[in-house]
Amino acid sequence: MRLSTEILVIGGGATGLGAAWDAALRGFKTVVLEKGDLANGTSGRYHGLLHSGGRYVIRDPQSARECAAENARLRKIMPSAIEDTGGYFVTTPADPADYADQFLAACQACAVPVSEVAPAIAFKREPLLNPKISRAFAVQDAACDSFDALHLLAGAVKEAGGEVLLRHKITEFIKEGNRVVGVVGENLATGEPFAIWADLVLNCAGAWAGRIAELAGCEVKVTPGKGVMIAMNSRLVNTVINRCKPPDDGDILVPVGTVSVIGTTDNAVPDPDHYAIEDWEVELLMAEGEHLIPNFSRFRALRAWAGCRPLYEDTKAGQQKDSRLMSRAHALLDHEGRDDVPGMLSMVGGKLTTFRHMAELLIDAACEKLSIKRECRTQETVIEPRGTKLHTASQRLAGIEGVGSKELGEGKPESFDAVICECELVTRHQIESHLRESHSPILNDLRRDLRLGMGPCQAGFCAYRAAGIIHEVFDNPDHLATRLTDYSTNAQLQQFLQERWKGERPVMWGHSLRSLELDLHIYQNILGVDSLPTERDIEVYPTEKTS
Repeated sequence: MRLSTEILVIGGGATGLGAAWDAALRGFKTVVLEKGDLANGTSGRYHGLLHSGGRYVIRDPQSARECAAENARLRKIMPSAIEDTGGYFVTTPADPADYADQFLAACQACAVPVSEVAPAIAFKREPLLNPKISRAFAVQDAACDSFDALHLLAGAVKEAGGEVLLRHKITEFIKEGNRVVGVVGENLATGEPFAIWADLVLNCAGAWAGRIAELAGCEVKVTPGKGVMIAMNSRLVNTVINRCKPPDDGDILVPVGTVSVIGTTDNAVPDPDHYAIEDWEVELLMAEGEHLIPNFSRFRALRAWAGCRPLYEDTKAGQQKDSRLMSRAHALLDHEGRDDVPGMLSMVGGKLTTFRHMAELLIDAACEKLSIKRECRTQETVIEPRGTKLHTASQRLAGIEGVGSKELGEGKPESFDAVICECELVTRHQIESHLRESHSPILNDLRRDLRLGMGPCQAGFCAYRAAGIIHEVFDNPDHLATRLTDYSTNAQLQQFLQERWKGERPVMWGHSLRSLELDLHIYQNILGVDSLPTERDIEVYPTEKTS
């Protein structure tokens, strides 16, 4: 494949898609390259918080101000991906008593909306909260579904005329002298090489931005800050609950969908693709949860996962800092003046809450580089969802029960559609439609795109059903170019289960252990998944590598 474009964006996370959306709205021919699936990187591996800014008012005022402003803006332009939960910062007996006054003053200085409320009001709204909480502050935190958000952004890029190319990995840059003029790489889905020429390349690769810069001959120090989170099996709170103390491990509980997420740890790791969830991290998070909700550890932990924050250090050398103390602010790098490499800009650092602002700054700089003046339109442009919210279980249930359902392709009412994943109410029609739209036979894509297997049973009863549907859809004349063999379907099932079990392993106790034992019995003892043949894997689409 050989293409040419005006702006080429590397990285399909929130920042990259936000930059591509901004550029496409300004009329630029725009292409996004993402090495994995949507939500495969950091943007899909966080606790789901839309920051009010309160967390950073003392240590990082710049980030606090940006979060407060963008929080209000994102609620207007992509409301379908955001749940207005509200939030509290609470002082528990384990927190420094003098921090509350500092916090209140800093919020006011940073224009972060805040109001102190009587603990009794917080208890009335959140009855499971620690009854010994002495002070409570209401802030404008919210829950953001990153899966929905990234799909909305990708759709908005395409609607504005841009292209989003998934599973396209860059291997090197094309240069004319020192100037970057394009990239070459491999389509990981087909194995085919590609080359794309561009007037300007934008590096938005997050925790991987340093590697991309290195390919272009630039040095950018991005420290991957690993954060571990645990999803609890029920919605213990309906409001984001923060500890009112200096940011630390396990000091926030976020309601996301039907679960609550306790997080996070913060430890620097050398490689954003290879890291482990340590037992001590899980034990620490569960213990810290006790300060917010008594007997927290007696509730069922569903699974643990981790993501890597892209923490930028403005230096080309020096000692690595404590990642907890590193700024969450973003940095825009012009490699022409910085590294004598024209043709490329990098946006590093930042947070998902501030992605739109970061994208605006980046495309403003791109306009200046290209000597074109075009105004940003993302501040007021609303991204309309296609149909209902992708991951709202209540709306899915209403459709299945026939409440307001519409006729499907074969004339069957949606109420007769077979449910494949009972926990997340994913139906056969949804799976088949998504497979035909995405042209991707990778089972893990259905998890990220439809939440298949993400519920309480962790794919105990749906993985083998979904694998069969994938094989059926891609084993017909309409999909000969991506036809699957039995061996590749088996490999997809094994890898999907491995990803599920990897997240369950750190929380193997109580009900979680019993559930995992049932899943193992189904897949290993009854279905013999470990002995399924995969060695003659000759499919066009390679199996997805796990990290």
